[in-house]
Amino acid sequence: MHKYCVWIFFIICIWSAQSQVPEKIGDTLSIVEQDSIKKSKFFKQIGNGFFPTKYIDIDLRYLIKYNQYEGIRTGLGGKTNDNLSDKYRMNGYVVYGFKDHNFKYSLGGGFRLSKRSDTWVDLSYTDDLQETGSSSFLTDKRFFSFFEPRLLNISLFHHHITKTVSLEHQITPYLLSEIELSRSNVNATYDYTFFVDQTPFKEFRMSIAKVSLQWNPFNTFEPVGDIDVEKEGFPNFTLQVSKSFKDVLGADFNFIKADFRSIYILDLNTQDESFTEATLTGGLALGKTPLTHLYHTYPNNLDKETVLQRFSVAGINSFETMYFNEFFSDKFATLQLKHYLKPFNISKRMQPQMVLISRFALGDMDHIERHQEIEFGTLNKGYYEAGFEVNKILFGFGLSFAYRYGAYHLPKLEDNIALKFTFNISL
Repeated sequence: MHKYCVWIFFIICIWSAQSQVPEKIGDTLSIVEQDSIKKSKFFKQIGNGFFPTKYIDIDLRYLIKYNQYEGIRTGLGGKTNDNLSDKYRMNGYVVYGFKDHNFKYSLGGGFRLSKRSDTWVDLSYTDDLQETGSSSFLTDKRFFSFFEPRLLNISLFHHHITKTVSLEHQITPYLLSEIELSRSNVNATYDYTFFVDQTPFKEFRMSIAKVSLQWNPFNTFEPVGDIDVEKEGFPNFTLQVSKSFKDVLGADFNFIKADFRSIYILDLNTQDESFTEATLTGGLALGKTPLTHLYHTYPNNLDKETVLQRFSVAGINSFETMYFNEFFSDKFATLQLKHYLKPFNISKRMQPQMVLISRFALGDMDHIERHQEIEFGTLNKGYYEAGFEVNKILFGFGLSFAYRYGAYHLPKLEDNIALKFTFNISL
């Protein structure tokens, strides 16, 4: 039944795209101002990952992706916009993996309680995969990019069927909040047993409450026509607390998690375009938490013999020399520093930019014996990596080099080296 609802939703998406008609513009605005407003709205939508049509905004995240488990993953997603209704909304997607031969989908909807505070209540049903050890914030509605390089190499996923109800509320223009209640059935797609209370678990039931806050105290707002364009300021801060309740709706475990992130850009010089970016993240899980809901620190290195065999695509904030599934933690902290040098002005169309990078991770895990049929290490000695990128050499492509040193330096020199290419485009 859920799948039929999703397909009906996307038939509406296609019809909306075909029937798009330009809106009328008020007489008080000049033609130049009208075009400027239209372009601002359009590029804002594209930057958020949507291609706008009259009634449906097509979600660009689901068009095509690739990972080690699903192979090519392709489909269609979208959400209704204010032209259809500014009080109600629907969203969803359906995708197909050509390697695992399975459909995944989600269908949701919501209604607005308050326009002034942008308060919404949403419900959703999702049948999909999630990377084991990954962590995301509710208030990050998306980390959209036209090309998500790290996804190419991920192999460790768990399947989940999740029902959620959530409340979004903008406390102030600088403080966003979201509360979510969810019920999930989780099943690892790899060999794994969570052994706790003398009982082995291959599948889990979860009932989780989450509270997420996004504080952007230095953001600014610039009016463009009838909309305010938000410009990101720094530092900003994100905090999320999650609580799993045992025996609520048949859930299996009690645990609590706290996640934190802060991003700071300093030494910003608009004249030579050089600046330094610092990203601090941390997480803590207490209680009986399965590996699916613990932490990795975004590794991005394939477990192959030579440097050239490991040649792939560098991520944005990932550890390029850390092998996939090498480390997991129930408590961790990372610090990443990037210094962007002034672009080299070779020609009008070729202006590569060098970025100096240093990364550090620290983590540990209690009761590691609970996680069986899978081998991994911890980060209690501290993990160090340094390197550089030369971005946008040609058509958005560049090169990345990283070196692993410190306590987790490997005996063979080449095993500590990651050489990859990068891909960066900007609207």
